Formats: sequence, structure tokens, C-alpha cells
Amino acid sequence: MSAEDDTTPEPEEVPAGAEPEAGRPISVRAERGARMTPQEAVRDMRITLPARGNRTLRDIVDRANQDTSLKALWHAANVNAVTRLQINDHSWVHIQIVTNIGLKLLRELRRAGVEPGMVTDYGMGQEDAEVVVVLGCLTHCLGMAIHRHGHEEMSLFLAADRLPKLLEGLYDEPEATIIQAEVLQAIISHRSDGQPLSIEAGVVRVADALDMAKGRSRIPFESGRVSIHALSAAAIEGVHIRGGQGKVLIAIEMNNSAGLYQVDNLLRSKLRGSGLEDYLDIEATIEGESEKRLLPSFRL
Repeated sequence: MSAEDDTTPEPEEVPAGAEPEAGRPISVRAERGARMTPQEAVRDMRITLPARGNRTLRDIVDRANQDTSLKALWHAANVNAVTRLQINDHSWVHIQIVTNIGLKLLRELRRAGVEPGMVTDYGMGQEDAEVVVVLGCLTHCLGMAIHRHGHEEMSLFLAADRLPKLLEGLYDEPEATIIQAEVLQAIISHRSDGQPLSIEAGVVRVADALDMAKGRSRIPFESGRVSIHALSAAAIEGVHIRGGQGKVLIAIEMNNSAGLYQVDNLLRSKLRGSGLEDYLDIEATIEGESEKRLLPSFRL
């Protein structure tokens, strides 16, 4: 497979943590979507990303957008997360954001001279690495449709059932099996104690952790489930991925120093062992002259 030049206009890249629909906060859409009927919920779902001439990637995203079964799993995952467990967004909006973060991160790493496993280990192309990352991001938390506990393992068999359909006719054997194996490795490696064996798997793991902006925290925060997880997420204004001097810069904007918990604890745990430690610079800054007041009072 090779990428071909394509003049079809691409959608703009979604910045890390950006909201796909202007004017409607991510968590509002997630909460509203979790209370829809399945038919209503899947009708609203559409993943967009900048394929940039990678026609195989574009075909896969088109197929995902037409796959009602895949979308139903995204909906069920969000019902479990938002309605039943009252934790943060696990809807297709989370999938959209993580997928765009993963693709952006992979491309910036390539510009910094970091070759993905599909190139170094299999002699395949950068376009194939993009396919692995995008499929890994699209399917990394399907298991949340069953249960939060052990959802990474459950995501494996749910993804394994759907990958052949998403890849049908796009790859011949043995490449098709290699792609599927690499996607499954990315899924199981995204858990905190996972062991990514490729750049692509590390990208999926870190991309999942970078969906940390404040929109994901509204549901537990406003329902009275105040915790350091919700409070620290409310302190994150945005996440931006930029090229640096031989490295990739991840710039995190905070409105309150409570956001350091997200960076120093949660992101650090996903970054450690990801294989990307030597290629990323993480910078967290507090915007403005004073910190935002996030919590008026707290009682045990």
C-alpha cells in the first residue's frame, strides 16, 4: 500500500482537547448522548480526521462511520461510563479526540525523525503506521461497553471481530494480519501497566491520556462527585501538540495548579514505559495572572 496524492480537501486537524462541535461542551454532548436511544445516538456519530492523501486511512474511517455495530459499542461504553458509573466521557467524542491526537502525535514524531514500528520492523510505510494508530484509537475502549473493570482485555476480542471488516480488500495477506496484530497490541498496551512494544502502541497509550481537558470532568464534578481526578481535570484548559527541537512538545494550559495532578500523576504514568519518553517534552503552564477558583468549599 502506498499513499497517493489527493486533492480532495481535508478537514482541519482537531487540536488536542478541542470540541468537535462549536458551542456545545464535550461533556454536555456526552451526557446527552448517553441518554439517547441507540438509534438516536448512532445517527449523530461521525469521526473526522485529516487523511492527507492516505486513501487507505480514508477508506477505513468511511467504513467506521458506516458501521452501526461499532457505533453501538461506543454508545454502550458511554452509557456505562456516564449514566451508570458517573465518570468521564467515553463516547464517540472521546474517540474522535483521541484519534486526532494520536494521528497528530505520530506525524509530529515522524517529523522529529522517529520511525514507527511498521517501518523499522516490517519494512512497510508511514501510511500503514497511521492505519495502526487510528484503528487502535477507534477501538481502544470498546470493552467499556461491557464493563470498566478489565475493559482493555475485553476490547481485544470486540476489536478482533471488527478489524477484518474494516480492512477487507485494503490489504493482502500476510500484511492484513500484521496490521491486526499491531492494532491489538496497541489496545492491550494502553492500560497503565501495559507494555507498548512499538511506537504506534505508545502513541495510542499517550493519546488516550492526553484527552484530559476540562470538558471530560463536568459530569462527576457537577453531580457532586468531587475528587482530585475531577478537580484536576477541571483545571486543564487545553492540550496542544507542536514540533520542537528534535522532539515533540506537548503544551498543557491550566487555569489552576490542581491540573498538575493530571500531568504529574496520570499522564506521567501513561508516558512511563510508553517508549516515547525520549521523544516528548511536556510543558504545563498556568494561563493568566491569577488562578481560577474551582471549588468554593468541600466537606468530608
